[in-house]
Amino acid sequence: MISIKTLEQSFREMLRIRLFEERVRREFGKGDMPGFVHVYVGAEAIAVAVCGQLEKTDMITSTHRGHGHCLAKGVEVAPMVAELYGRESGLCHGRGGSMHIADFSKGVLGANAIVGGGIGLAVGAALAAQTLKDGRIAVTFFGDGASNQGVLHESMNLASIWKLPVVFVCENNGWAESTPASYSISVSDIATRAAGYSMPGVVVDATDYGAMHIAAEQAISRARVGDGPTFIEAKFPRQVGHYVGDGEAYRNRDERKNARDSDVISKTRLVLESQGVDVISIVSETENQIIKELDSAFDAARQGKWPSTDELEKYVYSS
Repeated sequence: MISIKTLEQSFREMLRIRLFEERVRREFGKGDMPGFVHVYVGAEAIAVAVCGQLEKTDMITSTHRGHGHCLAKGVEVAPMVAELYGRESGLCHGRGGSMHIADFSKGVLGANAIVGGGIGLAVGAALAAQTLKDGRIAVTFFGDGASNQGVLHESMNLASIWKLPVVFVCENNGWAESTPASYSISVSDIATRAAGYSMPGVVVDATDYGAMHIAAEQAISRARVGDGPTFIEAKFPRQVGHYVGDGEAYRNRDERKNARDSDVISKTRLVLESQGVDVISIVSETENQIIKELDSAFDAARQGKWPSTDELEKYVYSS
């Protein structure tokens, strides 16, 4: 069990991510945000449970769907939004966009458009932390679609051999773009594969915030004290399309409705209300705070300076 205070704070953070992503979806639809956008709607418990228990100096690697990870790890909203618009004031000076946000000052080693692309980076970061004996750990987030990539299995093997301080977090929403996990994955629970690498494999219902928090706490603790890696498979139904604008012709309305009915924020709200918590006030306070922050961030981003073509290679290549 986790405390009501912890659950209340986590609810605020999940709601903050949800409001950010809903705003991004609306603004992207106006057509002035370049590139593709993939939102974290429905998965909020995973980022909050994991990143909320990390130290600022701990490191994470993210995916093409990385906004939630960044926010949960403490990345500021304004430079994130500026990066979504490709502006010079963005976290990566407009060179990365939605799928390549990074903020080393917060331990965010980067979102990654390559499926499974962040896994090896996190294991390398964990090796560095172990070598330096600085107490840091690394977490790598990836989807069910990346679970069949060779880099994951090579990385799990190496992490286990050297007992690296790393946590593997598979965000399994049941779909790799438009391919169902049941079609492309040989096991019903991806976490069972962890046994082949002599590490704990844990399956968690990511629509249950308490369960997700406890699983993250145990895995982080193991990594921190030198007991090596853990594989967490966080399962949740995908509420929205693969990308903003995805027509989702490959799945039916009932499935989408059932996914929305299993929403972790709605479920957490009910738990808090059953404990006598004034959720209406929490929602109102959080909405007022983040809406003001988002209004300011989006206005500033749209008015921001574009990177100069004369400096195309600046920040891209090392000098």
